[in-house]
Amino acid sequence: MNLPVLPPVAPMLAKAVKTMPRQDGSLFYEPKWDGFRCVIFRDGDEVYLGSRNERPFTRYFPELVEAVRAELPPRCVVDGEIVLIRGQSLDFDALQQRIHPAASRVRMLSERTPASFVAFDLLAVGDEDLTEAPFAERRARLEGALAGAGRSIRLTPVTRDEDRAAEWFEMFEGAGLDGIVVKPGDLPYTPDKRVMFKVKHERTADCVVAGYREHKTGPIVGSLLLGLYAPDGRLHHVGVAASFPMKRREELVAELAPYRVERLGDHPWGHWAEVAGLGPGGGQGQRLPGAVSRWNAKKDLSFIPLRPELVVEVAYDHMEGDRFRHTAQFRRWRPDREPSSCTYEQLERPVVFDLDDILAR
Repeated sequence: MNLPVLPPVAPMLAKAVKTMPRQDGSLFYEPKWDGFRCVIFRDGDEVYLGSRNERPFTRYFPELVEAVRAELPPRCVVDGEIVLIRGQSLDFDALQQRIHPAASRVRMLSERTPASFVAFDLLAVGDEDLTEAPFAERRARLEGALAGAGRSIRLTPVTRDEDRAAEWFEMFEGAGLDGIVVKPGDLPYTPDKRVMFKVKHERTADCVVAGYREHKTGPIVGSLLLGLYAPDGRLHHVGVAASFPMKRREELVAELAPYRVERLGDHPWGHWAEVAGLGPGGGQGQRLPGAVSRWNAKKDLSFIPLRPELVVEVAYDHMEGDRFRHTAQFRRWRPDREPSSCTYEQLERPVVFDLDDILAR
């Protein structure tokens, strides 16, 4: 490649804040997309899709490689998010399925579940390195660079109006977006630094603690495995809570010991080993905690089962299907709650909003 900015580039990041920053005359507000962060490099027919950890996505998304050749300027570097749109909203579960070692499956999925790219920054175009230019200028140049884009390469909407951004924060969640990113207009592109801001939703839920995984450093608690009951009475694995100091992780081992189940077959998730590898639902219509990690096949996802008698309150940002999209945050134990009362009915469901309406703004 012969570009003014070459791969790999670690993307510029955002730090979490509790409230939306007020407009000071320089801020830009954008929806926060829920997909795979990606920096696209194009030099003629040569295309490289770089991930957040600076490893290539190129082989997993051949349809995007073709879209880049058809819809982006001949020589450019564009920052954005790979997303997968199904119906009116984003489908992160289906997007995760796209990371597969078999070339034949990659080709099949590229046709069955094609991905899109939502662009939100421009690092270079032609022979120009724009990383030192202020974001306000890069955004204007990005709009020009995407003038010939189609349905696969999209431009994220942006507003300077903080009241409209507050409306977007509530409204767009129903399409699978998980907050707002705020960018100072004078900001240069600063790789791997948290110089932007992000505001995300936070809600709480009471969950059953049905097991734990050990920490990578030894036989202490790494994460609590959380469950919610479905209407048919089955306990679904919905995520983990893992935000504990090291001393607390050691204490939890003793506190949870009386609830340990010696025989996995006596546990609601005891049959996970029989169906691991059949997908996130385990092939039985139930979400289970023991599937192989898509990102690290050697990662140990086995767990120590506990009798589903403990209830914990956790904070979470949003759901992806029937699970927490990100790691939940421990809030407190709930000895006053019956495990059977921990159902999906307690969760708030955002109003559905059409992604095409968002991208048309």
